[in-house]
Amino acid sequence: MKNNFLTLILLSLVFTACKSTQSVMKTTASLEGTWQLNYITGSRIAFDGLYPDKKPTITFDLKENKVSGNNSCNQYFWALKIEDNKINFKDAKMGMTMMACPGIGETTYMKTLEQIDSYSISEDGKTLNFIMGDIAMMRFEKR
Repeated sequence: MKNNFLTLILLSLVFTACKSTQSVMKTTASLEGTWQLNYITGSRIAFDGLYPDKKPTITFDLKENKVSGNNSCNQYFWALKIEDNKINFKDAKMGMTMMACPGIGETTYMKTLEQIDSYSISEDGKTLNFIMGDIAMMRFEKR
């Protein structure tokens, strides 16, 4: 009886560990692809005022460990620094085109990205939140 109870506990722990690993893998895999910004915090200017012509996008290529996108004016690209749900844009090597851009949308986007330290993806896989501490700073929709 004791052996059956211990076996049952051991199997439960193994199943839970496998389920946790699957969850992390699913989250990382669902990050792949292109996302379009639909919310950003911190600016006194309305979202549509920041990005009247073109909304910023971000694309994750997990196989190549790269991030790229458009900040509403210029193209950018980074080496991807990610572990579990932690993400680091500030310390990653970054490059960007340098066209002159009107307004403050581009600057707001890039400065906010540098503050991000983690991310979450909705269960349906359609919404990506970039988080600083425990505050959702940016929200993207899957394209």
